[in-house]
Amino acid sequence: MPVYVDHAATTPISAPALAALTRELSRSGNPSSLHGSGRRARRSVEESRETIASAAGAHASEVVFTSGGTEADNLALKGLFWARRAADPARTRILCSTVEHHAVQDTVEWLERHEGAEVVWLPVDATGLVSVDALRTALAEAPERTALVTVIWANNEVGTVQPVRAITAEAARYGVPVHSDAVQAFGSLPLSFADSGLATMAVSAHKIGGPVGVGALFVGRAVKLTPVQHGGGQERDIRSGTLDGAGIAAFAAAADDAVAHLGDEAPRLAALRDRLIEGVRRAIPEAVLRGVPHPAPEGTRLPGNAHFTFPGCEGDSLLFLLDLAGIESSTGSACTAGVPRPSHVLLAMGLTEDDARGAQRFSLGHTSTVDDVDAVVGAIGEAYARARKAGMAGHASTIKTAGTGFS
Repeated sequence: MPVYVDHAATTPISAPALAALTRELSRSGNPSSLHGSGRRARRSVEESRETIASAAGAHASEVVFTSGGTEADNLALKGLFWARRAADPARTRILCSTVEHHAVQDTVEWLERHEGAEVVWLPVDATGLVSVDALRTALAEAPERTALVTVIWANNEVGTVQPVRAITAEAARYGVPVHSDAVQAFGSLPLSFADSGLATMAVSAHKIGGPVGVGALFVGRAVKLTPVQHGGGQERDIRSGTLDGAGIAAFAAAADDAVAHLGDEAPRLAALRDRLIEGVRRAIPEAVLRGVPHPAPEGTRLPGNAHFTFPGCEGDSLLFLLDLAGIESSTGSACTAGVPRPSHVLLAMGLTEDDARGAQRFSLGHTSTVDDVDAVVGAIGEAYARARKAGMAGHASTIKTAGTGFS
């Protein structure tokens, strides 16, 4: 069996989620139907909504089910932008961090190209932390023209946790709504939508032990969103479409399980992460840990995230060599038509393109063990030596396979 250290991309389905999924798939009924099977399916959905809301510190009415984090981000950003602009055509500014997941970054850029949005990119420091001072300045420059702010809760690449409450407090001074992609944070960190000050928050099931293809957008009860798609008026008329009852039930089971065990699981993963960081540093002293320094104050880095850059080698070459050794990790490049691109997150943190190309992310999850960590540490030295021998030119001949980027 391979050693899987790519839980941030997707994590294996948990036992409670698999049981819920199997149970619901054996039943029939559209949650919008009025007969007995439909009412049973609706009851399952609403009980799941209550469970997910409780896990995220929200009210059940604030949970809008989606097909995943990407749809939730799109719905939040487009819905907020269109609603705010409709109320006041002058509101076209979007304040966005430079270290967002592509689900946010690409959506913001689409709004800029097609909907006349004016984007203000908020800088980060060398650890990937958003500058609250820069946010404060940007808000004060034109609050009356600002439609929204969007900042990721915990970065999917380097694991840096953002000061969400400080960000929403600044935006609240001007009545500007804030969205956060909390896909990596939910189930890994204690969080409360009610206490966050956020207008909207995106989460996804398959990052916490649920199935792929279901997620949620938390939408404050007073927040107005313009729908992105139209149809039967489901989900507060914000997101029409037949609900995936089985997926939602499995999502709820995964969320309940993740949050119930968070107090024990987060410290366990943090200890494994620290063991991995220390082991990699011993094996390869020149490897550079990215994100917040180690050891880090609790709550400033995701407990299961260890992101390194390895000088003098191509990250994709290192990934393939690790894969041959039975280690499954992630790189920092997203391949498009065979052309590797350095991570925009690392570039925003001040790295050169050559340094950014040497990235490797190791992310741990509920199935991770000490043996997994030790296997990574045992394999990394030889893999790095071979990747470095290939050099930075290695990507030209070896990177012909897409799908090695971050999720």
